[in-house]
Amino acid sequence: MEFKIEKLRGFSSQIGHLVSQMNYARKTTLESVNGLSTKELDFLPAKESNSIGSLLLHMAAVEKGFQIEIFDGRRPNEQEMEVWGAPYSLGDKGRASIKGYPLEFYITKMEEVRNRTLREFAKLDDDWLYENRVWDDHPSNNYFIWFHVFEDEINHRGQIRMIRKMLSRN
Repeated sequence: MEFKIEKLRGFSSQIGHLVSQMNYARKTTLESVNGLSTKELDFLPAKESNSIGSLLLHMAAVEKGFQIEIFDGRRPNEQEMEVWGAPYSLGDKGRASIKGYPLEFYITKMEEVRNRTLREFAKLDDDWLYENRVWDDHPSNNYFIWFHVFEDEINHRGQIRMIRKMLSRN
């Protein structure tokens, strides 16, 4: 494996750079959960915390939300909120509904969502990355928003690593 941010076949230059970064973040996330059991994925280190499984599904939900907003040009509908609302928001709803799944469930969901992102990115050019948007009431662009997708993943991967260390002490 090479650790490079570079052009990737099938993507414009800058989108290839973005995908390189997203791929590395995902690779290290998957390494951080390798071999975990359902019980370990469901472990809550504190009453108001999130499990590793819920954090994994949250990563997929954040990306799914931006797909709907940016690629589909709309807000999530009721059916999508039924599926993705709890993992997006986490909290009590997430703790109540995101449990009992094996690691393969989370990986499959993450891959399904990522595959759509990559298909959509392949249709776009670098100019699209720099198109202005408003995100969270702030001036933004598509590049920043997709940076945020993997930046959020990296943040939660840090939480996952801490929870995994707690597991080894129990």
